Amino acid sequence: SIVINFINKSLKTKSFRTANVSFPTYVVDNGGHIDLPKESWEYKYTDDLIIFGGGKGQPQSNNELNLLCQDVINVAKKYSAKFIYTLGGFHTNTVLTNNPKTYITTTSLELRKQMEKLQFDMTPQKSLITGFNGLILGFAKKYNIQGIGMYGELNQPEIPQYRAAISIIKTIEKLTYRKLGNTDELEMLAQDIEQKFRN
Repeated sequence: SIVINFINKSLKTKSFRTANVSFPTYVVDNGGHIDLPKESWEYKYTDDLIIFGGGKGQPQSNNELNLLCQDVINVAKKYSAKFIYTLGGFHTNTVLTNNPKTYITTTSLELRKQMEKLQFDMTPQKSLITGFNGLILGFAKKYNIQGIGMYGELNQPEIPQYRAAISIIKTIEKLTYRKLGNTDELEMLAQDIEQKFRN
């Protein structure tokens, strides 16, 4: 994830735990021989913040996804986390500007009302949030930990979404009252991608 990698680099986080795939659901065919996928997700920390993710892929089976979410919750409870933030993409057919929105959803109606008072954009309609980014919010709710999902607008998920990442980073900064770092490098990468698609 662009955002997770940015946070880890900017805040100089340190790794303290790794979650690995126990039973892969696929193999990589290298043209005549196979390799097992190298999927793992790291837990990193800095002052008052635990960052999880940034690895390759997502769990492919429901059992593995549930185990991973439970592990994140166990770590969150062990360190008395007050919030779980998750992030991802919000697929749209809208033509995007240089400032895509970040939509928010929460684990409770009360928290939603607080976010609306702070003038955050809430997810506009009922939908399913699949994979880790959705299920971890369900686990957070189940274990009475407040959770906020942030989803940056994108309409071409196959290309790196640097502007959506910048939007999510600015949203995290506003939510946490914490500066995460200078996004100028991400802005330059966004401009490079846009230039390639114009040519």
